[in-house]
Amino acid sequence: MAIRVYIDQGHNPESPNTGATANGLREQDITYEVGRRLYALMEADPNYVVRLSRPTPTTQLGTSNAGSLQARVQGAENFGADLFLSIHTNASTDPSANGTETLVYAINSTAGRIAQDVVDNVAEVTGLRNRGVVARPGLYVLRKTPMPAVLVELGFISNPGDAAMMRDNPGLFAQGIYRGLNEYYGF
Repeated sequence: MAIRVYIDQGHNPESPNTGATANGLREQDITYEVGRRLYALMEADPNYVVRLSRPTPTTQLGTSNAGSLQARVQGAENFGADLFLSIHTNASTDPSANGTETLVYAINSTAGRIAQDVVDNVAEVTGLRNRGVVARPGLYVLRKTPMPAVLVELGFISNPGDAAMMRDNPGLFAQGIYRGLNEYYGF
């Protein structure tokens, strides 16, 4: 039986709920591209059935921040997802902050185990620092999804090196996430 994965490309192309900006890049553009590439890898694999939250670069979810988050959770529920996977970029006021990490509601959980495999593989494929798995139970999409939910912080958009890699090699991030999911599910 195929695993149903809802790929949520974090943030909207326009307000409300736009993402971070730095180094001439917008988070919502990076998350769209990495999600699109991950979708292509997974759609070609009979082990997965996948859906994107933003099938086009102009897809807008919700009319408020809260509505945008609710639409993402509802989309995953309506799809009958086995896994909610949200793609984001991190940001910091310190431009030296760098690396990839995954966020989950609780570390000791199915989502925590999936998140560990994902972050390990993204770090391995990209060469970015592995910041590990972090519990963030206050995040709406991690708290409100009835299925395991993993939020991937690809890298820091505020770090010139991470930002350049996300801009120039979005496929590497998609490959790392895909490898992590295959490792967890045993494919």
